[in-house]
Amino acid sequence: MHFSIPDTLELKDSNGGTYMGYNIHINGAYHCTIRYKQLHSFNEQLKKEYRSVRLPQFPPKKLLPLSPPQLEERRVLLEKYIQTLSQDPDIGDCNIFRGFLLSAQQETQNATQASIDLDVYTMNWHKLTVRVNTTDATDTVLLEVAKEINLHEELLCYFCLYLVKKDGTEMKMERRLQNFEAPCLSLKAAGPSHYIVIRKSYWDSSYDEDLYSNKVALNLLYVQAVSDVELGWVITNKQMKRQLATLQSKGSKQEYMQLVCTLKHYGYIQFEPCICNYPEPNTQVIISAGGKELNFRISNVNNEVKEGSFRITRIRCWRILTSNTDKEQENNCPHLEFSFEYLLNKDKLQWITIESDQAVLMSVCLQGMVEELLSKKNGIKFKKRPERGDRHCSWSYMKRDGSSYEISISRSSSSEGIVDNEDEYSKRTNKTRDHVRKEKLYSAKQSGCSSSGSMSPESLMENDVFEGIGDDDL
Repeated sequence: MHFSIPDTLELKDSNGGTYMGYNIHINGAYHCTIRYKQLHSFNEQLKKEYRSVRLPQFPPKKLLPLSPPQLEERRVLLEKYIQTLSQDPDIGDCNIFRGFLLSAQQETQNATQASIDLDVYTMNWHKLTVRVNTTDATDTVLLEVAKEINLHEELLCYFCLYLVKKDGTEMKMERRLQNFEAPCLSLKAAGPSHYIVIRKSYWDSSYDEDLYSNKVALNLLYVQAVSDVELGWVITNKQMKRQLATLQSKGSKQEYMQLVCTLKHYGYIQFEPCICNYPEPNTQVIISAGGKELNFRISNVNNEVKEGSFRITRIRCWRILTSNTDKEQENNCPHLEFSFEYLLNKDKLQWITIESDQAVLMSVCLQGMVEELLSKKNGIKFKKRPERGDRHCSWSYMKRDGSSYEISISRSSSSEGIVDNEDEYSKRTNKTRDHVRKEKLYSAKQSGCSSSGSMSPESLMENDVFEGIGDDDL
């Protein structure tokens, strides 16, 4: 996950006094505004729960009001704290961490729990209406969708919810919804022309075969494949289109899937046209992610399309760069760059930089492909995470006004697909818990932009997830 605190907001309390709020963005989208003391209370609870774990350094309290430079320093340190904290697989997936973010989203939107009808769409834009609470987390909503369409719960891990923007026949992927947010609130914050859709959650198309025997799961795969072909995300020709159309008219869904999965870019996500510095600066490019690669398509002056792929096993690391100029702050749209260091040949590493408002989604897709590849290399099957006890079942959330309330969360299994069970992982790989922890932790470096809003070498978040991939893959 990519956390940032790009700016602050001065707020008033019930007595007319002012205080500073910190605007937290997660995976490129505004999530909530919280006070320093709320994060401090959150950190104190984590310290009690994880006594044996060394938490990242939390910015110290100050007795006197902060000057502008001190406020900027605190913003930078809080951003580094929460980003580093989120990279710990135990803490980032615990109820107290997810619950804090969920509660902060609810408070920011002044949301109260109410039962409503929420529309979720399949990829052929068939509407599924489910009855949920406005404050229900993503996994809860996904479970209700599964019940609505009679999808077996053990197959739920193969699917997830995405927030998309639709304008006529054009569809833009915004982000995958996570379990620290309430889809009802995220949809409301996104504004008009946004929808929630259900798509498959994995990148390796070989997992499709696990779903063919289930009529409901097969149909979800099928309507997604048809949609991707119609959007032009799957590369095909006239003859192949006719064959697919024939199978579609016959209702031969499994045969359609078996044919379409052989086509180029099947299962990929295609991003909006963007700007890249490769092979030369200011190159316009269309990027697709999937199949263990990032695919680049470039049109020259003669409208000839040249294509190249960057294999994820040759990407050493990547980062997100953000900046906020005065104009970008007015539009609430920070300038985003996604960069990765690529092994062009045995002795040459080069940074490839992409300018896109979907930069964070590109990073999240790349991270998902890497995690899937690492899991397969270590013999970990794609399946539902086993139910396990979570010691963070009761904790308190401090509101902005300083009052607190207790929250109790019952045990539940996650719907995420990659197994995150350290005992099973250790058995399969003969690695100790410490080795498992080390492999799962991503190195992260992040600090804020300069006061002018321009980018600096320090204003980046760098993740290196390829420690477990050896030279044999290059």
